[in-house]
Amino acid sequence: MSVLTINKLTASVGAEVTGVDPERLATDDGLASAVLEALEDNGVLVFHDLHLNPEAQVAFCERLGEIDRSADGHHPVSGIYPITLDKTKNKAAEYLKATFDWHIDGCTPSAPDECPQKATVLSAIQVAARGGETEFANSYAAYETLSDGEKERYASLRVVHSLEASQRRVYPDPSPEQLVRWKARPTHENPLVWTHRNGRKSLVLGASADYIVGMDRDEGRALLAELLEHSTTPDKVYSHTWSVGDTVIWDNQGVLHRAAPYEPNSPREMLRTTVLGDEPIV
Repeated sequence: MSVLTINKLTASVGAEVTGVDPERLATDDGLASAVLEALEDNGVLVFHDLHLNPEAQVAFCERLGEIDRSADGHHPVSGIYPITLDKTKNKAAEYLKATFDWHIDGCTPSAPDECPQKATVLSAIQVAARGGETEFANSYAAYETLSDGEKERYASLRVVHSLEASQRRVYPDPSPEQLVRWKARPTHENPLVWTHRNGRKSLVLGASADYIVGMDRDEGRALLAELLEHSTTPDKVYSHTWSVGDTVIWDNQGVLHRAAPYEPNSPREMLRTTVLGDEPIV
């Protein structure tokens, strides 16, 4: 089995992987298994100066699981989705502004039986002159650092997630057309505490979390804000400053993430490949 050389970046989340070249990532099944194991332990893996081309990125991700090809047409390589505010490269760029808030991908899927993504890979093609870092917060640690009383209190709470909730943070005074588009995406009711198949527990929070079922709206939203603050304290966060050629992969099921704001006309461009999940939030 392939061995990875790993250097932890923080005590809570994030590790740098060294000594791996693009060809091995794209062709070595044993290396893929080692990456998944390291991802379970560290939440985020950083490959500096890798310069992974789109075809190799897709080949690597296919060794981790089934990949999302639903965004075909945005990029010549199937399985690649450009992350950029440039509308000539991504017609849905306005939705990406919501990624400046903490979130977990897949909390508001279009189909009721669709699970959150297993993992996401980003590679840097162009970077912002200022801002544009990607921050990651350990949502397992967020649960583990609750008191016993808090764990007991939150165990039965359920939260409604919606696309509208995340988009309203960016566009607080939406047009009728925006509202129609947002409301076309179904809302989803998820437990606040996700009990994973491996026995670990994490908090399901972020921009899409709208309100707590059975609780006064204002009171519930205040609690969600308090828990998000608890989950994203500096000791639980790794902030990645991008350089061209970097590739980062994260465990979407146990890590919150967000992009730091950058100029709307910035050339910043990331290429994303998503590994689909098969574990529902329960």
